[in-house]
Amino acid sequence: MKTNNVPAHASRSEQNGADNLAQVRDYYERTWLDYRLLWLNPQNRALHFGYWDANTKSHAESLLNMNQVLANRIGIQPGQRILDAGCGVGGTSIWLAKRYNAQVVGITPVADQIERARRYAREQGVDERVSFEQQDYTSTDFPDASFDIVVAMESVCHAPIKNRFLAEARRILRPGGRLGITEYMLTRPAGNAAERQLLNSWLSGWAIPNLATGEEWNAMPSESGFADAQLENITANVRPSLQRLYRFARLSWIFAVALRAMRVRSETQHDNTRAARDQYRALERGLWFEGMLTATA
Repeated sequence: MKTNNVPAHASRSEQNGADNLAQVRDYYERTWLDYRLLWLNPQNRALHFGYWDANTKSHAESLLNMNQVLANRIGIQPGQRILDAGCGVGGTSIWLAKRYNAQVVGITPVADQIERARRYAREQGVDERVSFEQQDYTSTDFPDASFDIVVAMESVCHAPIKNRFLAEARRILRPGGRLGITEYMLTRPAGNAAERQLLNSWLSGWAIPNLATGEEWNAMPSESGFADAQLENITANVRPSLQRLYRFARLSWIFAVALRAMRVRSETQHDNTRAARDQYRALERGLWFEGMLTATA
């Protein structure tokens, strides 16, 4: 299990990584109420955006649909051993166990999420097929070649150095194993100070240290030993979900400012609302897109 305890001789990179994990923990612990009230429900427990197609009828359905679309792209088979890297409160892990009779391990650095995920798995009757551990997905304690599948649903954004996640995923995947992620990816670098400020407002509010470009994501899998990498821009299918969050943030902004001024909501909670607003503004500027990446070990 990874901790925040960093020895005095640790490198700057290690210290930055530990600081980043602390920010991620703080963000998810303090914003849980927002997610619980506005986003997920007991059937999906999803902290990611949804996937809309011609048959999608509701927000809740779109969240499960994102799981199914990624599973289809990877080609998940019943009974496989799957790592859910950045599992949140276990929504995708539980769905995979139920849908594919899979053996799933979910990992997250956030202790509160582990406790909730374990409880939800028991409630859904899959706790014998799903386990949850507090680990850093860039440096796990799993043996080499111990998983058939690694999935990461909008979680690699929290890694300061994205290819460290890819290298670790490659290490723990069996030969021929499959990787599948959904992620925010830069379309292009910010072109001016206003765009840089907009991106920073979004990313800092969600404890995201940086984003890689789509071009970088195209190159990184092969550099980490993967083959057959396929990157798909799924923004059109995700846009209704993004718009939903933006509407919530825009309509609640005046109240958010007032509640922050009265210290009813913390700075982290306030920043979360601001980021929900500005992620869509950055999308409209053409600064980023939602990507789905698959590759073979």
